[in-house]
Amino acid sequence: MSRISNKSIFFETLTEFSESKFGSVFRLLPGNGRFWVILVFIMVVMPLLVLGSSWLNLETEVWAHLYQTSLFELVKNTLVLILGVGVGVSVLGVSLAWLTAMCDFPGRRFFDWALMLPLAMPAYVLAFVSIGLFDFSGPVQTVLREMFGSSFWFPEIRSTGGVITVMVLVLYPYVYMLARGAFMSQGLGLMETSRILGAGPWKTFFQVSLPMARPAIAAGGSLALMETLADFGAVSVFNYDTFTSAIYKAWYGFFNIDAAAQLASLLLIFALLALTSERMTRGRGRYDLVRKKDQRRIRLKGWRAISALIFSLTVLTLAFFIPIFQLIAWLVETEFSGLDSRYIALIFHSVELAATAALITLGFAIILAFSQRFYQENWIKFCVSISTMGYALPGSVLAVGIMISFAWVDQWIDFFWQFTNISIGKPVLVGGMTALLLAYAVRFMAVAFGPVDSGLQRIKPSITSAARSLGASPRDVIRRIIVPILTPGLLTAFLLVFVDVMKEMPATLLLRPFGWDTFAVRIYEMTSEGEWERAALPALSLVLIGLIPVIILVKRSGR
Repeated sequence: MSRISNKSIFFETLTEFSESKFGSVFRLLPGNGRFWVILVFIMVVMPLLVLGSSWLNLETEVWAHLYQTSLFELVKNTLVLILGVGVGVSVLGVSLAWLTAMCDFPGRRFFDWALMLPLAMPAYVLAFVSIGLFDFSGPVQTVLREMFGSSFWFPEIRSTGGVITVMVLVLYPYVYMLARGAFMSQGLGLMETSRILGAGPWKTFFQVSLPMARPAIAAGGSLALMETLADFGAVSVFNYDTFTSAIYKAWYGFFNIDAAAQLASLLLIFALLALTSERMTRGRGRYDLVRKKDQRRIRLKGWRAISALIFSLTVLTLAFFIPIFQLIAWLVETEFSGLDSRYIALIFHSVELAATAALITLGFAIILAFSQRFYQENWIKFCVSISTMGYALPGSVLAVGIMISFAWVDQWIDFFWQFTNISIGKPVLVGGMTALLLAYAVRFMAVAFGPVDSGLQRIKPSITSAARSLGASPRDVIRRIIVPILTPGLLTAFLLVFVDVMKEMPATLLLRPFGWDTFAVRIYEMTSEGEWERAALPALSLVLIGLIPVIILVKRSGR
């Protein structure tokens, strides 16, 4: 009975919150928020429906050309990349998470947070730095040939193994971050209990600790696979053809948006398969564990401690320190030649675009989170769950779907204006910022929704009911409880979307207005011409900005 009373007081407070001055925006929404839930749902579903309808106009000539030249290579390369990155991030992320969470060795406290720094490194930045360093004409191979002779063998960096290695080094923090938290929640006592029952250390790890951390590992692996499928910059630097690069070539090479849509729909199938594969393999298993925080760790000594130190340092050096130092060296070598008025314009364009997209996405995420909490209706929950699946959609897929949708809407707008004898002279939606901002909002809705919804989940009905019973007014509850609890989540959501938009390359390349270049676009232009040194300045700027949310994540995970 008290739970029902607490919940009613909680919703009463939130209702008054929505009617207050602070929540006036939410109150003015048509349908009390339901309209905007449906609108966001349509925003996500419409590009998918458009991609599916593209098959009604089959581009036989383009597909015949692809079939004769590169179709099977595209499928093979995409599958190999997914498999290689999936295995690589799982092995690297789990092993590093186990070492920092469950073991004690020299430098553990430093690596505990520093191993998350590569999350700020865009894959295409590490790609062109790796080629600039380790290519045949690069400084590493040149020095090795001078030391050991011209016949000295070195692995080919422009290869399948090279692109997989780069993607793994950039994306392993997704698995590391979540698996580390899962291992820390288990504690050392679980292993001790298993050892008492007769299991050895390896058997305990593979049959007890690893299965219980499987949901977290799978969640991190799914994020890494989504980023792999969405990547365009790294594969283009390596000239490694996948569906993402084929979509760009069909759009700008064949000038055929229908063929690009059909390729995008096939890429969407890969994305959905990657998203659902883990859920199918997990079945109905449960891996719940509730324990007190256990600070004890396995103390490594001798060669084991040295091996753990070398392993962690090697990964961090390859994924973060070497690229940063090389970018700085190239910047000094070029005498900061890119630091001119165009660079200032790139800053304004990138920041303005990222900030606008982050605010719009955050606004939609707030509406979805509050609507899901206000309206206890199943169809609302379904629409919210579909609306937050945009992160599984590669930016190129969204770009093609949104471009076709907007072109169709522009045709109807032009048809309408013909009856009014008014000529607007150009398309209203296509070629402007609206399409690009919408693609960002759909793509990163889940990134913003997670922190906002987590903040709302922390506002338990018992908290507001206790405050009201102590004489606090709804306005006081809002000002002193709800807003302070939501503020960290809102700030985190804004920063995460801001940096993701800064790094996004496929959607920006395909949908940006003419002349609206960003750091990501500038990096692509320079690397496509092989001018690694001139790409150092925008690349270093992106990395430094990307460190902001990583630092926030480190502090939050530490708490």
